[in-house]
Amino acid sequence: MSTTTHVRGTVAAGYEDVLAEFAAVAAEEDEPGAQLAAYAGGRQVVDLWTGDGISGDSLHALYSSGKGAAHLVVALLVQDGVLDLDRPVAGSWPEFAAEGKGGITLRDLLAHRAGLIGVAGGFTTAELADDRLLARRLAGQRPYWRPGTGYGYHAFVIGALTGEVVRRATGRTLQEVYEERVRAPYGLDFYLGLPEALEPRYVPVRPLPPGQRALAAANAPAADSLTGIAFNLNATPPTDLVAFANTREVRALGPASAGSVGSARGLAAMYAAAIGALDGREPLLKPEVRAEFTKRHSVGADLVTGERDHFLLGFEAQARRYPFLGPDAFGHSGAVGAQSFADPRSGVAYAYTRRRFAFGGGGGAAENHRLAAAVIRAATR
Repeated sequence: MSTTTHVRGTVAAGYEDVLAEFAAVAAEEDEPGAQLAAYAGGRQVVDLWTGDGISGDSLHALYSSGKGAAHLVVALLVQDGVLDLDRPVAGSWPEFAAEGKGGITLRDLLAHRAGLIGVAGGFTTAELADDRLLARRLAGQRPYWRPGTGYGYHAFVIGALTGEVVRRATGRTLQEVYEERVRAPYGLDFYLGLPEALEPRYVPVRPLPPGQRALAAANAPAADSLTGIAFNLNATPPTDLVAFANTREVRALGPASAGSVGSARGLAAMYAAAIGALDGREPLLKPEVRAEFTKRHSVGADLVTGERDHFLLGFEAQARRYPFLGPDAFGHSGAVGAQSFADPRSGVAYAYTRRRFAFGGGGGAAENHRLAAAVIRAATR
C-alpha cells in the first residue's frame, strides 16, 4: 500500500511517477474522490484510489464510458459476421426508414452521421433510462441534418440506436450480449445494468462546486441548439446529469449511452481484454476488426460539441485529445470527467473515474492529460 497521504493502492515497479502524479492531482482537489487503473501488456500496473468513502471496489457513475462497452459489442458482432457495417439499418428495423432514413447504415450510426441526436420537446427520464423506449421514439424522428453531410455527438441516444440493431440481429439486448460476451467472462466491475445486490458499493455522483456550477449554467447552450437537443436540454425540465445517474432506475436498466456504472479497475480491464491476452484468453478483437473500428471516420468539427476529428467507429479518437497516444488509440470519456482507452501501440489500457463532476470534463477531466501521460511514459520507458 502507498504511504502517500490521501492515496491508497499499488503500482508496479517503474510506475512510481504515476503514483506521484495521482497524489498531486488529489492534493489539488478540495474534496478528492477518484480511481486510476491501468494495464500494460495484459498486466495490471496501476491500481490507485483516493477520497473519503472511496475504495478500489467503489462503483461510480461513468455515463458515456458505456459507449465503449456498447461498441465493443458491436465490433464483436461484426467480427462474427452477425452485423454488416454497410447494411442499411432499415433492413432489419423497417420502422427506422421513416422520414427519409432508409439509406442510413450501421456505419453511419457508429460515426455519429445520422443526425438523430434527439426529438422535439426532449425525452423523459424514463425514456432516457430505457434504450427500447428511446429506439421506438427515434425510429420516427426526422434527422436534424441530412445524414452523411456532417457528424455530431449523439450523446444520449447512440447506444439505443446501435443497440436496437443488435437486438434485431440477435434477439438479445446489447446489455445482454455485453454481459455474456465481455463482462461476466472477465468478472469486470463495469456494468450496463447494475444488479441490486451491488447497490451498496455505488458512490453517488456529486455536482460541481457552487461557483463552477454557476459558471457552467451561465455558459449553457441554448435549449433549441444542436448541443441543447443532444444533451436533452430541450426537455421540461432539462435533464440534470447528476440526478440522472443517481436514479436507481437508470442504474438498473443501464442505458448504453449514459447509464454505465463501474470502477476504474473494471473499465481498464475491459480495454486490456479488447487489445491483448488477459486471463489466458485471446484478445477480444482481431487485428483487422480493430483496424476497421479505429479508422478516423468523422473529419472536421463535430456539429454538437465543436470538437474536431472526434470519432472513429463508435469510439472516440483518443490520439486527437492525447497526442502522446498511437493513432489507433480508442476509448470513450464519461460526463463526470471519467476517461478510458486502449492504446495498441504501447499496449496500455487506462481508466480514470471521479466522484464529483469536473468543470469542462465532458471530454475527460483535465487531469487525464497528466495521468495518462505518466502511464504511457512508464510503460514505454
